[in-house]
Amino acid sequence: IITFRLKTALNVYRNCNWADVWLSALHFIWCDFFPVLCCGMIRAVLVFNNSGKPRLMKFYDNVPEELQQKLLRETFFLVSKRDENVCNFLEGGSNIFPEQSCRLIYRHYATLYFVFCVDATESELGILDLIQVFVEALDKSFESVCELDLIFHSDKVHFLLNELIIGGMVLETHISEIVQHNEEQNKLEKQEQGTIPMAPARAVSAVKDLKIAQKLKDFKLPDIPYLNSRIHLG
Repeated sequence: IITFRLKTALNVYRNCNWADVWLSALHFIWCDFFPVLCCGMIRAVLVFNNSGKPRLMKFYDNVPEELQQKLLRETFFLVSKRDENVCNFLEGGSNIFPEQSCRLIYRHYATLYFVFCVDATESELGILDLIQVFVEALDKSFESVCELDLIFHSDKVHFLLNELIIGGMVLETHISEIVQHNEEQNKLEKQEQGTIPMAPARAVSAVKDLKIAQKLKDFKLPDIPYLNSRIHLG
């Protein structure tokens, strides 16, 4: 598996410094065997279209909305200008996260860019694999995912992303597990939706059981002495 990943990675790193390629590959292998010792963190996940319109924004730090929009604009400017023949990572985001030197790692699918803003200690190859896992999980969950799915089903997209990443740390990388958890969540939602329409009917039947109409018919007003005296005087 590692050999296969290294071969596929060479296509991504075609125009990169070869020293960086092998350092990243060694770091990726090290993280595969000793994941506890790899303490890199994912700072943000951005998905936007070819026009720069955001389709998903997830930050794992407390970042004000103004800075979030700034990172989105800068990331789109940097990524959209790059040629398809260059490598899929670059420096960026350090002005948003000044305490860490950050990198932008991305993949371009049709009309969408998937960008991960990560610490410099993260493995570029590992993040590229993680983006692929995320996209494949989306594709299987939505049956050939498209940009509209991210717009109209943002809650499900966030659910799938949360299955991968929690608090900036990678939680799960197996696509089958992620898709299975999503299917289980969908079943629970359908069960809840099935019980909600029955609630109004139960409320109506409960009101009928009270026999309110009959009680209103049998209801009598009490005698009011003041009114009786006024009527008698008239």
